[in-house]
Amino acid sequence: MKFRITPLNIAAAFFLVFAGYIWLNGAKITGSKYEHWSGTITLVFLLFAFVVSFLDLMLRNFFPKTKTLWIVELSFITLTTIIFLFKQFLC
Repeated sequence: MKFRITPLNIAAAFFLVFAGYIWLNGAKITGSKYEHWSGTITLVFLLFAFVVSFLDLMLRNFFPKTKTLWIVELSFITLTTIIFLFKQFLC
């Protein structure tokens, strides 16, 4: 099996690093009223990392070419970001 770096690999690594950072330093870095929720926020980011890794494995089976895989994964990340931002602005 050949190791390929993809956008969802990078996103999963980001979520794991962020979860570790919050677990070590606590949620007080955000400056919000949820600083006692460090464990819960860490578990949420670990869940995000697991889901993103699983999605990456599924997409690798559907798109064997690396260029196509990058296009599909970047499109997914872009669509997810747009939906998230529209939800924030509309609500």
